[in-house]
Amino acid sequence: MQIRPAELASIRAGDIDVAFRRWDRPRLKVGTRMRTAVGLVEVTSVDRVPVESLTAADAGRAGAASLAALRHGLDRLHADRPVYRIGLRYAGADPRHELRETVPDAAEIAAVVAGLDRLDRASPTGPWTRATLLLIDELPATRAPDLAQRIGRDTPSFKQNVRKLKERGLTESLDIGYRLSARGAAVLDHEGHPRPAQVRPVPEPGTPLPHLGAPATRALTAHGVVRLEQVAELSEAEVQALHGVGPYALGRLRTAMAEAGLAFRA
Repeated sequence: MQIRPAELASIRAGDIDVAFRRWDRPRLKVGTRMRTAVGLVEVTSVDRVPVESLTAADAGRAGAASLAALRHGLDRLHADRPVYRIGLRYAGADPRHELRETVPDAAEIAAVVAGLDRLDRASPTGPWTRATLLLIDELPATRAPDLAQRIGRDTPSFKQNVRKLKERGLTESLDIGYRLSARGAAVLDHEGHPRPAQVRPVPEPGTPLPHLGAPATRALTAHGVVRLEQVAELSEAEVQALHGVGPYALGRLRTAMAEAGLAFRA
């Protein structure tokens, strides 16, 4: 189920608690927890409803501008299919976030290594796990197609493999590319793989930018802005004027800065 970034932010804030979709059959089950950019979103109900029963209150709960806008959106595609109301709630942070920041002990590392070995043995193209981890460590924040090309892989299968590593808390997805997690670094260090971390520049201190989407991230990083403290040195108008920074990115910046006790320059 696709949910737009602005809607995800509203679900997390509690302003949206339902969605409406035209499906040929129910595609989600009550209790399902979806991993999203804002954390876990849980499905609390799935009910088929007559389109004529929808109200302005339903539209508001779904984040639509009006009942007419809600109905128009439902009628744009697959108007012959029934309408389902899906109850949604924010269910907390993605557990992989905590996992990837946890440095494993010897027993955990052994289990992770065994899991990676199983992935390598099951691969029809040969071992790939360590090479992928080392590549991400060498080239963080690099586009997936560029990384895939470096090791002679097609982009879809490369991304699928990286997702397997992410499930184990070894990598983290960025707006552009990936980076190795503390857990992933510990595994490589344990196995004695050479890593380029010692020759990299030390990251600037401060609070990293939140997920803003690739265009906004590119726009800010092109101006040397990679931390919230640097954003606070700019006015909101200056940030908004950057090509690629839209309402969603501005909203994410406002929220992240408020949580960090920061604000745009007046």
